[in-house]
Amino acid sequence: MAVSLLAREISDLCLGKPALRSLSLTTPIAEALFALKNSDDNFLSVWSCEHTAKTNKDYRGNCEEDGCDVGECKCVGKVSMVDVICYLCKDENLLSPSDALKAPVSVLLPEIPGMVVHVEPTSSLLDAIDLILQGAKNLVVPIKTRYSSSSRRKQHQKLSITSPTIHNGREFCWLTQEDIIRFFLGSIGLFAPLPALSIDTLGIISTDYLTIDYHSPAISELEAISGSLADENPVAVIDSDGILIGELSPFTLACCDESVAAAITTLSSGDLMAYIDCGGPPEDLVNLVMSRLKGRGLEAMLQEFTNSSCYSTTSSCHSQSSSSSSDEESGSSTPVSALQRPGKYSRSMSYSARMVRRAEAIVCHPKSSLVAVMIQAIAHRLNYVWVTEDDCSLVGIVRFCDVLRVFRESIEDMA
Repeated sequence: MAVSLLAREISDLCLGKPALRSLSLTTPIAEALFALKNSDDNFLSVWSCEHTAKTNKDYRGNCEEDGCDVGECKCVGKVSMVDVICYLCKDENLLSPSDALKAPVSVLLPEIPGMVVHVEPTSSLLDAIDLILQGAKNLVVPIKTRYSSSSRRKQHQKLSITSPTIHNGREFCWLTQEDIIRFFLGSIGLFAPLPALSIDTLGIISTDYLTIDYHSPAISELEAISGSLADENPVAVIDSDGILIGELSPFTLACCDESVAAAITTLSSGDLMAYIDCGGPPEDLVNLVMSRLKGRGLEAMLQEFTNSSCYSTTSSCHSQSSSSSSDEESGSSTPVSALQRPGKYSRSMSYSARMVRRAEAIVCHPKSSLVAVMIQAIAHRLNYVWVTEDDCSLVGIVRFCDVLRVFRESIEDMA
């Protein structure tokens, strides 16, 4: 049993995964914003590539197999709508959001080493778990796909802002905590009786989490929101009695658009929850945001905010998003400045986006079993579940990294 798990390679978990869509380090944030709105992914990879043509006369390789470029090509991070939102909320960017969007995406990347790590497809499953436990959020794995020179030329002819990164004839994919948890769920019977034990018994309920008060100004908690993005953790919104009211999470904010920066700047944490919830922002909150932006002299931010549309109903958004997938290729060559900036909910709405775009917290009980919590998190496309008592008082949080640590120790005990 342990031998079969130890023999697993990372490539086994990457079968069927789509190739990463990539951005260059020098891509303007405005173009990255457009790419995010027209992508089914909440994150886009950022690459540093320095390719040079093979002009060495002594080179005897086969370009169709080895690729016709040499040089280092490395994924250095990832960006999401939350990065853009937090960036626009900074004091120096509130007065001129349009100028801020001209900066390269490199300014959005956190200065935290080891969050994105390249691994070989032959690396073991345990190696992947160890990297995640050491702080890696995403593992970049080559997809074993070869391109002929003719197919490569066709690929370059239809390059968009987010073209797949091809290096030496290979594309790449993400390997995440969720992928590994899904794998363990498929082999859950091998770990009996571990899956039936409660999360309290296993000691994986963490009390290390960020909280903000329901009535506090959201902008005053920007540091907490930005920190949650780097750690891929949610921020609990609680009342004065410690009761969990909801959450502000990177997964929720990633499904909004840049106009949420105006809401963070002007609303309380509680009102911000109502603004970003899946039903769409109430009209009175939209008017309140516009009024407060005008009162603070933030005319440029107000203009950006009013340019966003689709505030009324979720259905109007769905009618727009239904065509965004098919229009992605044809629209990719159009300059960003020539397009009307889509408003909230006008992004291409994938299943995962629809599932997580809500401020309601997903909770379990301390006596919930490990497997129940795993299924609950996977069902909502999250990498955590809040833990509360019967009176809704917040006990802690269970994260996938803590679950992976339990499975890692179990595999060691089996060996």
